[in-house]
Amino acid sequence: MSELPGFLDLLSPRPDYSANPDERLHALRSRCPVHFDPVSRHLLVSSHVEARRLLHDPSLLRHPVNADPQSVFARFIDRRPIDPSLPPGERSSILLLDQPDHRRIRVPLQRAFHARVFKARPLIERVVDAHLAALAGADRFDLVAALTIPIPIHAIAAILGVAADRLENFRGWSEDLILTLNPFRSEEEDQRAIAATEALHGHFREMLERRRRQPADDLVSDFAALQAEGAPLSDRELLINLTALLVGGNLTTTDLMASGVKLFLENPREKERLMADPSLAASAVEEVLRMEAPVDFTPRVAPCPMTVGGEPVAAKTPIFALLRAANRDPAIFADPDRFDIGRQDGAHLAFGGGAHICIGAALARLEARIFFPRFFAAFPGARLAPQEYRYRPLPGFRGLEELWVET
Repeated sequence: MSELPGFLDLLSPRPDYSANPDERLHALRSRCPVHFDPVSRHLLVSSHVEARRLLHDPSLLRHPVNADPQSVFARFIDRRPIDPSLPPGERSSILLLDQPDHRRIRVPLQRAFHARVFKARPLIERVVDAHLAALAGADRFDLVAALTIPIPIHAIAAILGVAADRLENFRGWSEDLILTLNPFRSEEEDQRAIAATEALHGHFREMLERRRRQPADDLVSDFAALQAEGAPLSDRELLINLTALLVGGNLTTTDLMASGVKLFLENPREKERLMADPSLAASAVEEVLRMEAPVDFTPRVAPCPMTVGGEPVAAKTPIFALLRAANRDPAIFADPDRFDIGRQDGAHLAFGGGAHICIGAALARLEARIFFPRFFAAFPGARLAPQEYRYRPLPGFRGLEELWVET
Protein backbone atom coordinates (compact mmCIF):
# COMPACT_ATOMS: atom_id res chain seq x y z
CA MET A 1 0.00 0.00 0.00
CA SER A 2 1.38 3.42 -0.96
CA GLU A 3 2.28 5.98 1.68
CA LEU A 4 -0.32 8.52 2.66
CA PRO A 5 0.28 11.98 1.22
CA GLY A 6 1.72 14.51 3.63
CA PHE A 7 1.07 18.22 3.87
CA LEU A 8 3.85 19.14 1.43
CA ASP A 9 2.31 16.74 -1.10
CA LEU A 10 -0.92 18.77 -0.98
CA LEU A 11 0.41 22.12 -2.14
CA SER A 12 -0.52 23.74 -5.44
CA PRO A 13 3.10 24.43 -6.51
CA ARG A 14 3.35 20.67 -7.14
CA PRO A 15 2.10 20.05 -10.71
CA ASP A 16 1.19 16.44 -9.86
CA TYR A 17 -1.16 17.73 -7.16
CA SER A 18 -2.62 20.60 -9.19
CA ALA A 19 -3.43 18.28 -12.08
CA ASN A 20 -5.73 16.11 -9.94
CA PRO A 21 -5.92 17.13 -6.27
CA ASP A 22 -9.05 15.11 -5.56
CA GLU A 23 -7.41 11.77 -6.31
CA ARG A 24 -4.76 12.39 -3.64
CA LEU A 25 -7.24 13.82 -1.14
CA HIS A 26 -9.62 10.89 -1.64
CA ALA A 27 -6.83 8.47 -0.74
CA LEU A 28 -6.12 10.41 2.44
CA ARG A 29 -9.77 10.80 3.48
CA SER A 30 -10.75 7.19 2.82
CA ARG A 31 -7.71 5.61 4.49
CA CYS A 32 -6.93 7.99 7.36
CA PRO A 33 -9.31 10.97 7.72
CA VAL A 34 -7.33 12.27 10.73
CA HIS A 35 -3.64 11.87 9.96
CA PHE A 36 -0.50 13.23 11.66
CA ASP A 37 2.15 14.10 9.09
CA PRO A 38 5.58 13.81 10.76
CA VAL A 39 7.36 15.82 8.05
CA SER A 40 5.31 19.02 8.42
CA ARG A 41 4.32 18.20 12.03
CA HIS A 42 0.71 19.00 11.10
CA LEU A 43 -2.45 17.07 11.86
CA LEU A 44 -4.42 16.74 8.60
CA VAL A 45 -8.21 16.48 8.92
CA SER A 46 -10.01 15.45 5.73
CA SER A 47 -13.43 14.20 6.84
CA HIS A 48 -16.31 16.67 6.74
CA VAL A 49 -17.55 15.87 10.26
CA GLU A 50 -14.16 16.34 11.91
CA ALA A 51 -13.23 19.38 9.81
CA ARG A 52 -16.51 21.10 10.70
CA ARG A 53 -16.04 20.29 14.40
CA LEU A 54 -12.51 21.69 14.24
CA LEU A 55 -13.57 24.95 12.56
CA HIS A 56 -16.27 25.59 15.16
CA ASP A 57 -14.10 24.84 18.21
CA PRO A 58 -13.58 28.24 19.92
CA SER A 59 -10.75 26.90 22.08
CA LEU A 60 -8.37 26.50 19.13
CA LEU A 61 -5.83 29.18 18.25
CA ARG A 62 -5.14 30.72 14.83
CA HIS A 63 -1.83 32.58 14.73
CA PRO A 64 1.26 30.58 13.68
CA VAL A 65 3.25 32.17 16.51
CA ASN A 66 1.39 29.69 18.75
CA ALA A 67 2.48 26.67 16.70
CA ASP A 68 5.24 24.12 17.26
CA PRO A 69 8.34 26.06 16.09
CA GLN A 70 9.49 22.97 14.16
CA SER A 71 6.27 22.83 12.11
CA VAL A 72 5.86 24.15 8.60
CA PHE A 73 2.99 26.36 9.78
CA ALA A 74 5.28 28.20 12.21
CA ARG A 75 7.27 29.33 9.17
CA PHE A 76 4.18 30.81 7.51
CA ILE A 77 4.60 34.04 9.47
CA ASP A 78 5.23 37.02 7.21
CA ARG A 79 8.92 37.29 6.37
CA ARG A 80 8.90 41.03 7.07
CA PRO A 81 10.19 41.91 10.56
CA ILE A 82 7.47 43.25 12.85
CA ASP A 83 8.05 45.36 15.91
CA PRO A 84 7.19 43.03 18.85
CA SER A 85 6.31 46.03 20.99
CA LEU A 86 3.23 46.71 18.82
CA PRO A 87 -0.08 45.36 20.14
CA PRO A 88 -1.29 42.17 18.36
CA GLY A 89 -3.96 44.00 16.35
CA GLU A 90 -1.29 46.22 14.80
CA ARG A 91 0.89 43.26 13.80
CA SER A 92 -1.65 40.98 12.09
CA SER A 93 -5.00 41.22 10.35
CA ILE A 94 -8.07 39.41 11.65
CA LEU A 95 -7.12 36.53 9.32
CA LEU A 96 -4.53 35.44 11.93
CA LEU A 97 -5.58 37.19 15.14
CA ASP A 98 -6.68 35.32 18.24
CA GLN A 99 -9.14 36.49 20.89
CA PRO A 100 -9.86 38.99 22.30
CA ASP A 101 -8.34 41.17 19.56
CA HIS A 102 -9.99 39.19 16.79
CA ARG A 103 -13.49 39.84 18.10
CA ARG A 104 -12.76 43.48 19.00
CA ILE A 105 -11.66 44.29 15.46
CA ARG A 106 -13.78 41.92 13.39
CA VAL A 107 -17.23 42.68 14.82
CA PRO A 108 -17.43 46.39 13.88
CA LEU A 109 -15.62 45.89 10.56
CA GLN A 110 -17.91 43.01 9.61
CA ARG A 111 -21.03 44.99 10.49
CA ALA A 112 -19.99 47.90 8.29
CA PHE A 113 -18.77 45.68 5.45
CA HIS A 114 -21.90 43.53 5.32
CA ALA A 115 -24.12 46.63 5.35
CA ARG A 116 -22.26 47.82 2.23
CA VAL A 117 -22.54 44.42 0.54
CA PHE A 118 -26.27 44.35 1.28
CA LYS A 119 -26.81 47.33 -1.03
CA ALA A 120 -24.02 46.63 -3.52
CA ARG A 121 -25.97 44.64 -6.14
CA PRO A 122 -26.59 47.57 -8.57
CA LEU A 123 -22.94 48.61 -8.31
CA ILE A 124 -21.66 45.09 -9.02
CA GLU A 125 -24.13 44.63 -11.89
CA ARG A 126 -22.68 47.76 -13.49
CA VAL A 127 -19.11 46.49 -13.06
CA VAL A 128 -19.95 43.07 -14.54
CA ASP A 129 -21.95 44.51 -17.44
CA ALA A 130 -19.20 46.98 -18.34
CA HIS A 131 -16.55 44.25 -18.52
CA LEU A 132 -18.82 41.94 -20.53
CA ALA A 133 -19.66 44.77 -22.94
CA ALA A 134 -15.95 45.37 -23.52
CA LEU A 135 -15.72 41.82 -24.93
CA ALA A 136 -18.65 42.15 -27.34
CA GLY A 137 -17.74 40.56 -30.65
CA ALA A 138 -14.67 38.73 -29.31
CA ASP A 139 -14.41 35.19 -30.62
CA ARG A 140 -11.70 34.07 -28.17
CA PHE A 141 -10.40 35.47 -24.88
CA ASP A 142 -8.71 34.57 -21.60
CA LEU A 143 -11.56 34.72 -19.10
CA VAL A 144 -9.18 35.23 -16.16
CA ALA A 145 -7.37 38.27 -17.57
CA ALA A 146 -10.45 39.79 -19.21
CA LEU A 147 -13.09 39.22 -16.54
CA THR A 148 -12.38 37.32 -13.35
CA ILE A 149 -9.34 39.34 -12.24
CA PRO A 150 -10.65 42.86 -12.99
CA ILE A 151 -14.28 42.40 -11.90
CA PRO A 152 -13.60 41.65 -8.19
CA ILE A 153 -10.91 44.35 -8.02
CA HIS A 154 -13.10 47.02 -9.60
CA ALA A 155 -16.10 45.96 -7.49
CA ILE A 156 -14.26 46.24 -4.16
CA ALA A 157 -12.63 49.49 -5.33
CA ALA A 158 -16.08 50.98 -5.94
CA ILE A 159 -17.37 49.75 -2.57
CA LEU A 160 -14.34 51.23 -0.80
CA GLY A 161 -14.64 54.52 -2.69
CA VAL A 162 -11.38 54.41 -4.69
CA ALA A 163 -11.35 57.21 -7.27
CA ALA A 164 -11.71 56.18 -10.92
CA ASP A 165 -8.38 57.77 -11.84
CA ARG A 166 -6.60 55.51 -9.31
CA LEU A 167 -8.11 52.23 -10.49
CA GLU A 168 -5.10 51.10 -12.50
CA ASN A 169 -2.76 51.78 -9.57
CA PHE A 170 -5.19 50.01 -7.27
CA ARG A 171 -5.37 46.97 -9.56
CA GLY A 172 -1.58 46.71 -9.78
CA TRP A 173 -1.15 46.97 -6.02
CA SER A 174 -3.93 44.43 -5.46
CA GLU A 175 -2.32 41.87 -7.76
CA ASP A 176 1.14 42.32 -6.22
CA LEU A 177 -0.34 42.04 -2.74
CA ILE A 178 -1.31 38.42 -3.47
CA LEU A 179 2.39 37.54 -3.30
CA THR A 180 2.24 38.00 0.49
CA LEU A 181 0.24 34.75 0.67
CA ASN A 182 3.18 32.70 -0.61
CA PRO A 183 5.65 31.83 2.16
CA PHE A 184 8.00 30.49 -0.52
CA ARG A 185 8.13 33.70 -2.56
CA SER A 186 11.37 34.88 -4.12
CA GLU A 187 13.28 37.95 -2.96
CA GLU A 188 12.05 39.89 -6.00
CA GLU A 189 8.44 38.89 -5.26
CA ASP A 190 8.92 39.86 -1.64
CA GLN A 191 10.04 43.34 -2.62
CA ARG A 192 7.02 43.73 -4.95
CA ALA A 193 4.71 42.65 -2.12
CA ILE A 194 6.33 45.08 0.32
CA ALA A 195 6.02 47.95 -2.16
CA ALA A 196 2.35 47.13 -2.83
CA THR A 197 1.55 46.90 0.89
CA GLU A 198 3.21 50.26 1.60
CA ALA A 199 1.48 51.89 -1.37
CA LEU A 200 -1.94 50.61 -0.33
CA HIS A 201 -1.41 51.64 3.29
CA GLY A 202 -0.47 55.11 2.08
CA HIS A 203 -3.49 55.28 -0.22
CA PHE A 204 -5.93 54.14 2.47
CA ARG A 205 -4.36 56.50 5.02
CA GLU A 206 -5.00 59.43 2.68
CA MET A 207 -8.56 58.21 2.05
CA LEU A 208 -9.29 57.96 5.78
CA GLU A 209 -8.02 61.48 6.37
CA ARG A 210 -10.15 62.85 3.49
CA ARG A 211 -13.27 60.97 4.60
CA ARG A 212 -12.95 62.31 8.13
CA ARG A 213 -13.09 65.81 6.69
CA GLN A 214 -15.68 65.04 4.02
CA PRO A 215 -17.55 61.72 4.33
CA ALA A 216 -18.77 59.97 1.18
CA ASP A 217 -21.08 57.06 0.42
CA ASP A 218 -18.41 54.35 0.69
CA LEU A 219 -16.87 51.78 3.04
CA VAL A 220 -13.82 53.85 3.98
CA SER A 221 -16.17 56.56 5.24
CA ASP A 222 -18.05 53.90 7.21
CA PHE A 223 -14.81 52.75 8.84
CA ALA A 224 -13.87 56.33 9.72
CA ALA A 225 -17.33 56.77 11.24
CA LEU A 226 -16.83 53.66 13.38
CA GLN A 227 -13.82 55.28 15.00
CA ALA A 228 -15.70 58.54 15.53
CA GLU A 229 -18.52 56.61 17.20
CA GLY A 230 -16.06 55.05 19.65
CA ALA A 231 -15.14 51.69 18.10
CA PRO A 232 -11.75 50.70 19.62
CA LEU A 233 -9.90 50.59 16.30
CA SER A 234 -6.56 52.24 15.59
CA ASP A 235 -5.65 53.66 12.20
CA ARG A 236 -3.04 50.95 11.72
CA GLU A 237 -5.62 48.24 12.48
CA LEU A 238 -7.91 49.72 9.84
CA LEU A 239 -5.09 49.88 7.26
CA ILE A 240 -3.99 46.28 7.92
CA ASN A 241 -7.52 44.93 7.61
CA LEU A 242 -8.46 46.99 4.57
CA THR A 243 -5.40 45.48 2.89
CA ALA A 244 -6.28 41.97 4.08
CA LEU A 245 -9.80 42.40 2.71
CA LEU A 246 -8.27 42.96 -0.71
CA VAL A 247 -5.74 40.16 -0.69
CA GLY A 248 -8.22 37.56 0.55
CA GLY A 249 -11.34 38.66 -1.28
CA ASN A 250 -10.05 39.48 -4.73
CA LEU A 251 -8.04 36.30 -5.22
CA THR A 252 -10.68 33.87 -4.01
CA THR A 253 -13.50 35.54 -5.96
CA THR A 254 -11.37 35.47 -9.12
CA ASP A 255 -10.82 31.75 -8.61
CA LEU A 256 -14.47 31.06 -7.76
CA MET A 257 -15.70 32.68 -10.97
CA ALA A 258 -13.09 31.14 -13.27
CA SER A 259 -13.50 27.64 -11.79
CA GLY A 260 -17.27 28.02 -12.05
CA VAL A 261 -17.22 28.85 -15.75
CA LYS A 262 -14.94 25.87 -16.37
CA LEU A 263 -17.32 23.58 -14.46
CA PHE A 264 -20.34 24.83 -16.39
CA LEU A 265 -18.62 24.43 -19.75
CA GLU A 266 -17.53 20.91 -18.82
CA ASN A 267 -21.11 20.13 -17.74
CA PRO A 268 -23.31 21.69 -20.45
CA ARG A 269 -26.55 20.26 -19.03
CA GLU A 270 -25.98 22.25 -15.84
CA LYS A 271 -25.23 25.35 -17.90
CA GLU A 272 -28.54 24.89 -19.73
CA ARG A 273 -30.34 24.50 -16.39
CA LEU A 274 -28.93 27.82 -15.19
CA MET A 275 -29.73 29.62 -18.46
CA ALA A 276 -33.31 28.28 -18.36
CA ASP A 277 -33.76 29.21 -14.71
CA PRO A 278 -31.49 32.04 -13.45
CA SER A 279 -33.07 31.64 -9.99
CA LEU A 280 -30.72 28.66 -9.62
CA ALA A 281 -27.77 31.07 -9.46
CA ALA A 282 -27.57 30.98 -5.66
CA SER A 283 -27.48 27.18 -5.37
CA ALA A 284 -25.17 27.03 -8.41
CA VAL A 285 -22.63 29.22 -6.63
CA GLU A 286 -22.74 26.95 -3.57
CA GLU A 287 -22.10 23.92 -5.77
CA VAL A 288 -19.15 25.60 -7.47
CA LEU A 289 -17.77 26.42 -4.03
CA ARG A 290 -18.19 22.81 -2.95
CA MET A 291 -16.62 21.34 -6.07
CA GLU A 292 -13.80 23.84 -6.50
CA ALA A 293 -13.20 25.64 -3.22
CA PRO A 294 -10.73 28.49 -3.88
CA VAL A 295 -8.93 27.71 -0.60
CA ASP A 296 -7.62 24.17 -0.06
CA PHE A 297 -7.15 24.27 3.69
CA THR A 298 -7.37 26.42 6.81
CA PRO A 299 -5.30 26.00 9.97
CA ARG A 300 -5.88 26.03 13.70
CA VAL A 301 -3.43 25.34 16.56
CA ALA A 302 -4.02 23.10 19.60
CA PRO A 303 -3.69 25.23 22.75
CA CYS A 304 -3.15 22.16 24.96
CA PRO A 305 -3.07 18.37 24.66
CA MET A 306 -6.35 17.21 23.15
CA THR A 307 -8.01 14.53 21.03
CA VAL A 308 -9.20 15.01 17.44
CA GLY A 309 -11.15 12.23 15.76
CA GLY A 310 -9.84 9.76 18.32
CA GLU A 311 -6.22 10.79 17.73
CA PRO A 312 -4.14 12.30 20.56
CA VAL A 313 -2.75 15.73 19.67
CA ALA A 314 0.09 17.51 21.47
CA ALA A 315 -0.13 21.15 22.49
CA LYS A 316 1.04 23.58 19.77
CA THR A 317 0.27 21.11 16.96
CA PRO A 318 -1.05 22.84 13.83
CA ILE A 319 -4.34 21.21 12.78
CA PHE A 320 -5.28 21.70 9.15
CA ALA A 321 -8.87 21.31 7.98
CA LEU A 322 -8.56 20.13 4.37
CA LEU A 323 -11.58 21.98 2.98
CA ARG A 324 -11.37 20.53 -0.50
CA ALA A 325 -11.34 16.98 0.86
CA ALA A 326 -14.21 17.65 3.27
CA ASN A 327 -16.31 19.15 0.48
CA ARG A 328 -16.21 15.87 -1.46
CA ASP A 329 -16.78 13.56 1.48
CA PRO A 330 -19.21 10.82 0.33
CA ALA A 331 -20.45 10.49 3.91
CA ILE A 332 -22.10 13.90 3.44
CA PHE A 333 -22.53 14.39 -0.32
CA ALA A 334 -24.11 11.78 -2.59
CA ASP A 335 -22.02 11.17 -5.72
CA PRO A 336 -19.64 13.94 -4.55
CA ASP A 337 -17.72 14.27 -7.83
CA ARG A 338 -20.90 15.12 -9.76
CA PHE A 339 -21.62 18.80 -10.46
CA ASP A 340 -25.29 19.39 -9.60
CA ILE A 341 -26.45 23.01 -9.26
CA GLY A 342 -29.63 21.93 -7.52
CA ARG A 343 -27.85 19.90 -4.85
CA GLN A 344 -29.45 20.01 -1.40
CA ASP A 345 -27.64 17.29 0.57
CA GLY A 346 -25.09 19.12 2.71
CA ALA A 347 -23.32 22.33 3.62
CA HIS A 348 -19.84 22.87 2.18
CA LEU A 349 -16.92 24.30 4.15
CA ALA A 350 -15.39 26.40 1.38
CA PHE A 351 -15.43 29.56 3.52
CA GLY A 352 -14.19 27.82 6.66
CA GLY A 353 -16.34 28.19 9.74
CA GLY A 354 -16.68 29.45 13.27
CA ALA A 355 -15.30 32.79 14.41
CA HIS A 356 -12.84 32.88 11.49
CA ILE A 357 -15.35 32.16 8.72
CA CYS A 358 -14.41 34.23 5.65
CA ILE A 359 -15.48 37.83 6.25
CA GLY A 360 -15.79 38.38 2.49
CA ALA A 361 -18.08 35.40 1.84
CA ALA A 362 -21.19 37.54 1.31
CA LEU A 363 -19.47 39.68 -1.33
CA ALA A 364 -17.95 36.67 -3.14
CA ARG A 365 -21.36 35.00 -3.28
CA LEU A 366 -23.05 38.13 -4.57
CA GLU A 367 -20.48 38.72 -7.30
CA ALA A 368 -20.64 35.10 -8.49
CA ARG A 369 -24.46 35.02 -8.44
CA ILE A 370 -24.50 38.08 -10.67
CA PHE A 371 -21.62 36.98 -12.89
CA PHE A 372 -22.60 33.44 -13.96
CA PRO A 373 -26.06 34.16 -15.46
CA ARG A 374 -24.86 37.38 -17.09
CA PHE A 375 -21.78 35.71 -18.58
CA PHE A 376 -23.81 32.92 -20.21
CA ALA A 377 -26.48 35.37 -21.38
CA ALA A 378 -23.73 37.39 -23.08
CA PHE A 379 -21.95 34.30 -24.48
CA PRO A 380 -24.55 31.51 -24.77
CA GLY A 381 -22.36 29.54 -27.17
CA ALA A 382 -19.21 29.75 -25.04
CA ARG A 383 -16.99 26.68 -25.04
CA LEU A 384 -13.58 25.80 -23.67
CA ALA A 385 -10.74 26.32 -26.14
CA PRO A 386 -8.18 23.52 -26.49
CA GLN A 387 -5.61 24.26 -23.79
CA GLU A 388 -3.45 22.86 -21.04
CA TYR A 389 -4.82 24.00 -17.70
CA ARG A 390 -2.26 25.61 -15.43
CA TYR A 391 -2.95 26.50 -11.83
CA ARG A 392 -1.40 29.32 -9.85
CA PRO A 393 1.57 28.03 -7.81
CA LEU A 394 0.30 29.51 -4.56
CA PRO A 395 0.25 27.16 -1.56
CA GLY A 396 -3.24 26.53 -0.24
CA PHE A 397 -5.11 28.20 -3.09
CA ARG A 398 -6.72 26.63 -6.15
CA GLY A 399 -6.90 29.03 -9.07
CA LEU A 400 -6.49 28.88 -12.84
CA GLU A 401 -3.76 31.09 -14.27
CA GLU A 402 -5.68 31.30 -17.57
CA LEU A 403 -8.96 30.00 -18.99
CA TRP A 404 -9.29 30.40 -22.74
CA VAL A 405 -12.88 30.53 -23.97
CA GLU A 406 -14.20 30.51 -27.53
CA THR A 407 -17.55 32.02 -28.39
